[in-house]
Amino acid sequence: VQLQASGGGLVQAGGSLRLSCAASGHTFSTYTMGWFRQAPGKEREFVAAVRRSGGDTSYAATVKGRFIISRDNSKSTVYLQMNSLKPEDTANYYCALAGSRLIISAMRSSDGYPYWGQGTQVTVSS
Repeated sequence: VQLQASGGGLVQAGGSLRLSCAASGHTFSTYTMGWFRQAPGKEREFVAAVRRSGGDTSYAATVKGRFIISRDNSKSTVYLQMNSLKPEDTANYYCALAGSRLIISAMRSSDGYPYWGQGTQVTVSS
């Protein structure tokens, strides 16, 4: 399984970015996809996740209302639309694919995601 994340970059506070993550080598539509992030000196944290149908989503409280996760199973791609970006959103963003069906609460834990992309850097300047 390969996950290729892209779309990161440098943006001013209040701006927007759209991250993409393309999957290959797996039946993409089978399981939940998630986004996590890790800032320097901090632990990796959950950002958002979407079930295979696209109908069930989960967000971290810090991004809810600003970020939108979606997926296109025909393209084996998951997206993260990030709006109203803040300097504290600066981090390396990783996409991840679950290895089995996850209950809602488990969608927020990295333990349920055995497959990870390489990360894409997002830097928000003040």
